[in-house]
Amino acid sequence: MSLALDPAAQDLLFREARTANTFTDAPVSEEQVQAIYDLVKYGPTSMNQSPLRITLVRSAEARERLVQHMAEGNQAKTATAPLVAILSADNEFHEELPHLFPHFPQAKDAFFGDRGVREGQAALNAALQAAYFIIGVRAAGLAAGPMTGLDFEGVRKEFLDDDHTPLMVVNIGKPGEDAWYPRSPRLEFDQVVTTV
Repeated sequence: MSLALDPAAQDLLFREARTANTFTDAPVSEEQVQAIYDLVKYGPTSMNQSPLRITLVRSAEARERLVQHMAEGNQAKTATAPLVAILSADNEFHEELPHLFPHFPQAKDAFFGDRGVREGQAALNAALQAAYFIIGVRAAGLAAGPMTGLDFEGVRKEFLDDDHTPLMVVNIGKPGEDAWYPRSPRLEFDQVVTTV
């Protein structure tokens, strides 16, 4: 059975796409980022929580501050990428639920009054949205370099606040020279899927 998505699009989003480690100096515009977000915002989250928050690091001063919190092997990548995004989970996402989940506005207090519950839900659903974001970057014809090799608490203190939990840093741009490591193996269907 074939997929409805065109094979070229399948390659762009999945089969040929990999984490980029180098980038050209071609800029990534606000319009491109807006187009990416306008696509990926439709990805599903539980009760339409939409807890992902995106901090774009554009200025040289902010870039320097971020690089200091990256693992040594990731510093050069983040220093030279045309655009860097800090993806975080908003642990106060429930404040938007009356707007985002209007058919049950009481959900804000009925399910998410407890901070611990919110943090767990925010982490899961923002991680889903982070994956959508990476696919959206690819859909825009750009390469993404998502990384979790960083000082999370340092990034939170430097760029966020106590209500936001950093998930990853994503370098974004056109792939540069020797951008890709060799493709790593994947598990096969029968290693992952069980029918009961």
